[in-house]
Amino acid sequence: MNAYVGTATSRVDGRAKVTGAAKYAGEFSANGLVHGFVVEASIPRGRIVRIDTDEALKVAGVLDVLTHANRPPLADKDDAWKDEVAPEGSPFRPLYDDRIKFNGQPIALVLAEEWETAKFAATLVRIDYEQDEFVTDLEAERGSANEMDKPHKPRGDAKAALAATGLRHEADYLLPTEHHNPMELFATTTVWDDGRLTVYDKTQGVQNVQKYLCSVFGKKPDEIRVLSPYVGGAFGSGLRPQYQVVLATMASLALKRSVRVVLTRQQMYGLGYRPMTIERVALGAGPDGTLDAITHEAIAMTSRYEDFSRNDTGWAEQLYKSPNTYFSHKLVDLDVATPCDMRAPGAATGVCALECAMDELAVALKLDPLELRLKCYSDRDQSEDLPYTSKQLRECYARGAEAFGWSRRDPTPRSMRDGKELVGWGMATGVWEALQMPVAVRIVLTANGHAEVSCAASDIGTGTYTIVAQVAADALGLPIENISVRLADSTLPQAPVEGGSWMAASSAHAVLAAAEDIRQELARLAKAMPDSPLADIDTHNVTLANGMIASNGKNAAAVSIADVMRHSNLERIEKEKLNEFAEDKSHARNTHSAVFAEVTVDEELGVIRVTRVVSAVAAGRILNTKTGRSQIMGSVVWGIGMALHEETQMDHRFGRIMNANIAEYHIPVNADIHDINVIFVDEPDERINKLGIKGLGEIGIVGVPAAIANAVYHATGKRIRRFPITLDKLLE
Repeated sequence: MNAYVGTATSRVDGRAKVTGAAKYAGEFSANGLVHGFVVEASIPRGRIVRIDTDEALKVAGVLDVLTHANRPPLADKDDAWKDEVAPEGSPFRPLYDDRIKFNGQPIALVLAEEWETAKFAATLVRIDYEQDEFVTDLEAERGSANEMDKPHKPRGDAKAALAATGLRHEADYLLPTEHHNPMELFATTTVWDDGRLTVYDKTQGVQNVQKYLCSVFGKKPDEIRVLSPYVGGAFGSGLRPQYQVVLATMASLALKRSVRVVLTRQQMYGLGYRPMTIERVALGAGPDGTLDAITHEAIAMTSRYEDFSRNDTGWAEQLYKSPNTYFSHKLVDLDVATPCDMRAPGAATGVCALECAMDELAVALKLDPLELRLKCYSDRDQSEDLPYTSKQLRECYARGAEAFGWSRRDPTPRSMRDGKELVGWGMATGVWEALQMPVAVRIVLTANGHAEVSCAASDIGTGTYTIVAQVAADALGLPIENISVRLADSTLPQAPVEGGSWMAASSAHAVLAAAEDIRQELARLAKAMPDSPLADIDTHNVTLANGMIASNGKNAAAVSIADVMRHSNLERIEKEKLNEFAEDKSHARNTHSAVFAEVTVDEELGVIRVTRVVSAVAAGRILNTKTGRSQIMGSVVWGIGMALHEETQMDHRFGRIMNANIAEYHIPVNADIHDINVIFVDEPDERINKLGIKGLGEIGIVGVPAAIANAVYHATGKRIRRFPITLDKLLE
């Protein structure tokens, strides 16, 4: 019987985090540590004519200023700069040459004995530019978009079906650029040791960074070790190596000293982001609400040097039946930094547009929005005509609606009030993929009943330390206090970058696989003990529990693991296992959710408050209901930000971000967050993997912005299709 998996287990790393014992990338120190400060380009496109560092170098305590003209050697070929998750194109190379590709590009690194000294000296660096023509406005350039590969093949004749349908809705929805703004700034500390480097980096993949640095600087694998024991939020921004890790490594190699580079909050806006996307959705329906046609076309921004795109437009294939569909994704090349993944990339934006369109269709049909979704519900993934390993979305709708009180909704806009405020109720569907990746785990079991579990996987704050400990404790029959977990060290067993909601399922099953090898080894040793009560056991039919190895069945017998190891003259048993998942193309694998939101709107001022959200989630087996609930609650908060607050503002005259700080880049604060009710719908899934895990990191945000937007329409009668929904748009 499981003691930990599936329970509300507190974080095993919680005490270290709240007491300050947990150290982050910018907090590691070393003897003679040098501090670096980045100088950024102030034009969006062109070339550097001259960099004058004379005044900066005169400042007491300044050691050097690295530029493209005096930096250590770097790899020349594009392939050397491509990391594990790089998109197509030519990756950005910091301090490589005199070319400027985007405003805010790092063009120099001031190195000093103190950070404040480096920061001051950076203001004295003078740069002359030759500026080229540039464009940064997606809306102005949408006509120049280039078609990417189709996210899903078309079915039927959507254009003809839309023309012939009884009722048609078509509209554009604009999702703005958003920046991640994790609490922890991007930072790297490199520790120099006679030519070898230990690199503490904020990243979602230490082995990805290690291979990247070795490739970029032409180093052997044993010359660079990367660690990232704790990460203060990343949400996709740390999937790729960010430029500060290159600069810190470069500086260490140049000075032969340990170096720390910490980006400022403003400099974080020169990194990746969720790209602005224009989503056009067209729906054709008969009078009963069944869909005749669906088209979803997206135009997104990317840089001139890389083609970054995600699946914005294919999600209807997982949700709604229609015989005629067409999907398209186009990119506009702009003079900006390359976008990157941000929580539920593609789905957070694409499903938002789709679910707003479904709400508009429901209004036109005079149908309840939930009723419309149930009428169009698909039990199969239509793109490949596959059944799901499991899909409890109907139960999500039912339980979410009941908890929210959806049946009491008056469908007429502006009909519900709370004193002087308008009240609106909206809902939307969420969908994400259930992904799994190869992961290796090493377990060392010692005779004193302690186990150490090691893996290169990162914990980006989602609770990987805890779920690994939970699974290992159950598999080895030990108290969770007897499990120690080592993660995020490039020398540990292999793991991919942590993203896409795949790490829980992937790492848990790697733990199970390594624990099974230990169980088999213990069974073999127990069977060979003199006068062993387990002499006749089937080694595949034993259980580890409470420090004992026991046979299963009517005539159960047991011996202590300590006795087994002592008789075998063993202090430890060590097993490492790479777990890979057999590819199953016979079923679709997804997580689903139903989101219900209540808003109040001040009729005179247009101020919107999200007063209630109910999120009912079907995501297979929940490993930890406590940390899992926190995952969904955090996602809902971010969804509120997407709906009402977040937008990166670009001044297209200068190609410059104008609100590169968290004073003017608005995010939800405590006063914006009220009641959030998370419901986990039981979803047994024996087909997807042994434990039935699907992952929670992304699904919680998908559908939330649309549910809030639909609630705002219900409250006010005004349909806002340009996000975020701010009071000026309501009062226009």
